[in-house]
Amino acid sequence: MTRSSEPHWFKSSYSGGSGTECVECAYADSGTLIRDSKHEEGPVVQVGPTTWRIFVHALTLRGIG
Repeated sequence: MTRSSEPHWFKSSYSGGSGTECVECAYADSGTLIRDSKHEEGPVVQVGPTTWRIFVHALTLRGIG
């Protein structure tokens, strides 16, 4: 099975319905990709796996994730 070169973007279940304040994420071999959902062709931030785990864990501790 071959992996698609295009990332599979997803939004948080906490995203509002208005679409004005949302980021999208996608998992890649080298880490997690993050972009502004309003600007799909705009810049993408990439963070490594350890950084992403720490970020998600911090959100979970604060009751956000």
